[in-house]
Amino acid sequence: MKTLKFTTIAAAVLAASSFSQVATAEISANVAATSNYLWRGLEQTNGAAAVSGGIDYATESGFYAGTWASNASWGDMKTEVDLYFGFGGDISNSISYDVGYIYFAYPDSVSDENDFSEIYASISASGFTFGVAVLADSEAGGDGAGFGDSIYANLDYGIALDSGAEVGLHIGDYSGDFSTDSTDIGISVSKDSFTFGVSKTDYDDGAGSDDLKFYVSYSVDITL
Repeated sequence: MKTLKFTTIAAAVLAASSFSQVATAEISANVAATSNYLWRGLEQTNGAAAVSGGIDYATESGFYAGTWASNASWGDMKTEVDLYFGFGGDISNSISYDVGYIYFAYPDSVSDENDFSEIYASISASGFTFGVAVLADSEAGGDGAGFGDSIYANLDYGIALDSGAEVGLHIGDYSGDFSTDSTDIGISVSKDSFTFGVSKTDYDDGAGSDDLKFYVSYSVDITL
């Protein structure tokens, strides 16, 4: 089994920040189930259902760290475990930001070349969120698997309805040597922890990856 890890610098930053913010920290958990786990428009469970959960640590300074796990089914892996940390906050009453680092791990994969990490940043204003994620490193090594060899840029817009529901619009572009060189679009409607969504990507692997994908999910956040 492959050992999960942050980079040395990431672990040091996480430890120092966690220690200094204990008095104002909040710990929360989340659990969710979805009929189809999609990531950047691509199925991660071959169209089957997925159950996920995570734990997050956040401080009043804006620092956060957490871990999230889900079943997965592509390649030879059955489990995905993500480790991440970052900073987020408000620039003004109408503008907020988020920057961080995430490590995608597949601990039960026979191959040791599936894990990879990204650095990400986003800014939100007036219902719009623009984000960019850049490949930081990959266990695959070699050409097309180093820093900057993939970039995912996305634009999302949320519309709050009088009924209490929210409509989400999404478009993303994944490009570079370590990517699918694809564009994905989606729309979702969320209310009372339920989300119904539809997604499509132009990536075609010959197995229907570019077909229209539908999903229904339910999630719960828990303050510990």
